[in-house]
Amino acid sequence: MILSLIAFACLLALCFARVPIAFAMGIVGFVGFALIRSPDAALSQLAQISFVTGINYELSVLPLFILMGNFVTSARLSEDLYRAANGFLGHRRGGLAMATVVACGGFASVCGSSMATAATMAKVAMPSMRGFGYSDRLATGSIAAGGTLGILIPPSTIMVIYGIMTQTNIGKLFAAGVLPGIVGILFYLAAVQWVVRTDPMAGPPGQRQPWSQRLRTLADVWGVVALFALVMIGIYGGIFTPTEAAGIGAAGAFLFALYRRELSWKKLFDILLESAITTAMLFMVLIGATLFSDFINQAGFAEALQSFVRDLGVNRWGVILAIIIIYLILGCVLESLSMVLLTVPVFFPLVMSLGFDKALGTSPELVQVWFGVLVVVVVEISLLTPPVGLNVFVLRSVLPDVATGTIFRGVMPFFVMDILRIAVLAAFPIISIWLPSHMR
Repeated sequence: MILSLIAFACLLALCFARVPIAFAMGIVGFVGFALIRSPDAALSQLAQISFVTGINYELSVLPLFILMGNFVTSARLSEDLYRAANGFLGHRRGGLAMATVVACGGFASVCGSSMATAATMAKVAMPSMRGFGYSDRLATGSIAAGGTLGILIPPSTIMVIYGIMTQTNIGKLFAAGVLPGIVGILFYLAAVQWVVRTDPMAGPPGQRQPWSQRLRTLADVWGVVALFALVMIGIYGGIFTPTEAAGIGAAGAFLFALYRRELSWKKLFDILLESAITTAMLFMVLIGATLFSDFINQAGFAEALQSFVRDLGVNRWGVILAIIIIYLILGCVLESLSMVLLTVPVFFPLVMSLGFDKALGTSPELVQVWFGVLVVVVVEISLLTPPVGLNVFVLRSVLPDVATGTIFRGVMPFFVMDILRIAVLAAFPIISIWLPSHMR
């Protein structure tokens, strides 16, 4: 237990020293394993983990979904989604901000990246909102918050990594993210309404569009609807596996980009290169995380933590509350992927030992799915919280004329709604497990 705590302290120290998280976890895991076993055993473990990670068939879903997202981004689908959402919501007070949130949700359903969603929608939505006199706080807040939906609404890279780490069915995780994603959109729309009620000038209404024009904008988004339906219905119906779905989705996104005439040889090269770089980064992080996780398991930290919680006499819901609070605190200093890789090996065995399957009257697998949704949602919040809110700094790089403080103030109403949303999802697990419970 003491050795594990020292390892966590060393890991945080390396992170604060700006050592990349992949190398920080790998170094601590390697040294810790060498101390427990031997240097030769640690070298053997490093070689084995690197080899197994590289040839893991399940991990092929990551580059394929990344490629799918990059093709969709290049096809400029975000513009069509924004126009469609704006056609139905833009005439309301705060309507452009609400349209931004809805468009972010739609774009996230085929992109899978929060930062890509935020960066893309900033270029599409910000000029329109400024043109109608929206405050920078509401405009940037809606974009940054809407972007966080990218790691919840499937396909989600974070969900894939959680599924692989915990041996949870990825298809059921994807299905579990749909309803919480819709709940998230509704809560964010409520945040927009809250802002415009307290400050009506923050989001003045736009022009009402005739129904004929609204229907035309819907016709422009058939691509995202078809692609999302193809991937999700295929997984949900048991027609193909998540890995096969990722391949079909990537091929479909490629054909869609060709159809839109948005793909040149240079752009294709850039997309493939960016996908390869992102994939390599994720694999390096996964190798480092596996080294660290193996060391923690060898040190007996998970068992010691379970014994500690049992001795405290805290009930299972108190443990869930404590875990959520720890995630909120960690979100102020760590980014989302690092949080998942560091904490899931510790918290997952603890939660599974608390008997939630009997308390909820469901299977252990659905408890895994429910906890995965909680982890992803609370990790989403870290994308907005200072000082490391990545979506905030993505917007800052895309919109250099907007102060960082302005963006952070703009996301505060959405942060409050996120806290309410995680409370609802924790209190009502049925929201997360209803769809997966009906899968084959």
